[in-house]
Amino acid sequence: MGTRDHHQFVDYYAVESLSPQTLTRYRSIQNVILSHIDPVRAARGLDVADVGCGAGTQCLLWAELGHRAHGLDINTGLIELGKQRAAQRGLNVSFYLGTATQMPWADASMDACIMPELIEHVADWQQCLNEASRVLRHGGVLYLSTPNKLSPRQDEFNLPLYSWYPAFVKRWCVKKALSSHPQLANYATYPAVNWFTYYGLRSALKERGFDCFDRFDTVNTYGNKAKAAVVSFIRAVPPVRLGAHALSKSCQVLAVRR
Repeated sequence: MGTRDHHQFVDYYAVESLSPQTLTRYRSIQNVILSHIDPVRAARGLDVADVGCGAGTQCLLWAELGHRAHGLDINTGLIELGKQRAAQRGLNVSFYLGTATQMPWADASMDACIMPELIEHVADWQQCLNEASRVLRHGGVLYLSTPNKLSPRQDEFNLPLYSWYPAFVKRWCVKKALSSHPQLANYATYPAVNWFTYYGLRSALKERGFDCFDRFDTVNTYGNKAKAAVVSFIRAVPPVRLGAHALSKSCQVLAVRR
């Protein structure tokens, strides 16, 4: 994803990638992943692939814990910024310029693969999942997030209820956003072209040998009895779970490679 003004895009992410909200979200993702990986394996140090790494903030958080972080992005400016930040902090992070449909890593070389807000922007999203499956070791974890097709709330397009539009209308909007009306997609160079539900992603990942968990499976309710009761109810009643998904702006999937 990018904006029409390359420098504006890099400058925006230079600030946004270090915001308290971003750091809190990335640490939450880190905790969820670590809770689903064998502790003995984690103690030896993990190989973590951050696909669409941007300025490398997530990579730095993993490197701080002693893990081997590997970042991949299509934006040269952001990759260079990530390298500078890693060097300034004395952290060893490997950064690569490339695409999610052709990852630069060997088969079964990663313990975790993180793909945040990525697959909605890649036309061949299934190849992204194929590549994640290829590079992950058995027992490795894939974490991905993407806008939720079930929810009327979204940030990709400046249009009401956009995620509910028919596919042919979405295609028309993308065409307009890339030509005469760039403001429709917030001036993005790569507007969202795919829309997902958790259930559709779960099906696609199961075909590739993953066991899947949604946001309600992975949410931390420790020490909060009221929250634990609500989450238990959502987990226990499938129609309620579906409704709860519809209220969430994004799909979040944690998948473990069998």
